[in-house]
Amino acid sequence: MRLIGLAGWSGAGKTTLLARLIPELGQRGVSVSTLKHAHHAFDVDLPGKDSHTHRQAGARQVLVSSANRWALMTELRGAPEPPLRDLLQRLDPVDLVIVEGFKRDTHPKIEVFRAANEKPWLCPDDPMIRAIAADTPAPVALPQAGIDDIAAIADLILRHAVPWPN
Repeated sequence: MRLIGLAGWSGAGKTTLLARLIPELGQRGVSVSTLKHAHHAFDVDLPGKDSHTHRQAGARQVLVSSANRWALMTELRGAPEPPLRDLLQRLDPVDLVIVEGFKRDTHPKIEVFRAANEKPWLCPDDPMIRAIAADTPAPVALPQAGIDDIAAIADLILRHAVPWPN
């Protein structure tokens, strides 16, 4: 399994880019899983659903299963958020895991940048950024691709992904 991250500020287009990259990588024969960091208040469960009722009643874990998919929800109940390394160990083996977010963690990343976002570049201060996907030239000497050049970004991902676990 290999690993690469997409890092950038909220609104830079990481999710949109990832949704375009997954099919491109799939056409190249690369199986992909993703791990996304979310805001602390996110929820995948809905009030009124049995699984939500179970969690609200105090269940630490709720596993929901159907013929199409299953999902395991774990309530932290005040415990610290698990580190990226621990979360990665929960994934089944694939060719490539793309991490969205976790911009402060120490894994190789491609910075996603949009000038209209009016946020600072991450690359000058993050030695783990290996390449750039942006709508404007980056202020560093790293490999770069236009944010809409999906084939070139897929090439960068495959070139800079590292074996995991390392």
